[in-house]
Amino acid sequence: MLFVAIFYGISAIWERDLGVLHRYMVSPAPRSAIVIGKALSSTIRGLSQAVVIYLCAGLMGVNLDLDPRRIGLVILLVALGAGLFSTFSLIIACIVKTRERFMGIGQVLTMPIFFASNAIYPINLMPGWRKTISTLNPLTYEVDGLRSLMLRGGESTFGLAHDFAALIIAASVCVTIATRIYPRMTE
Repeated sequence: MLFVAIFYGISAIWERDLGVLHRYMVSPAPRSAIVIGKALSSTIRGLSQAVVIYLCAGLMGVNLDLDPRRIGLVILLVALGAGLFSTFSLIIACIVKTRERFMGIGQVLTMPIFFASNAIYPINLMPGWRKTISTLNPLTYEVDGLRSLMLRGGESTFGLAHDFAALIIAASVCVTIATRIYPRMTE
């Protein structure tokens, strides 16, 4: 989900280049509604990826927890993560303003975000300095929550409430920043 959502901002650059962004800016819709709408559209992609992951994991014999309540929480967590990383991507697009720079910066940021999380290594195996970086990384909380919800017997390192809270706070900050700077893309 990270790898798709982080490049979601390129669509905003295309919209600006094609003149669509100017039409958005003259609409009576609040800028926050436009930013949140973009985040929600990214959520659809994230959810389709979650379905594919569930199917592949099931085919591989992974011990999945298919409790409908837990799947509902997975949907919420995927929506938060997709919204967070797509609005972060939109912020980058608003700052750099060209497709080439955006793609370069997106690639430079994606791997450190991924490797500085607990997506590959459990946080308790990391050295102290890396644990600190990992706890500041929203992807860590996304991965932690998804592992605990999707796997039968999975446990959250931080607690699901903490995972959700960290993602809600990070997403709120990104939506607020994106809402402020999104109109500047037309300049």
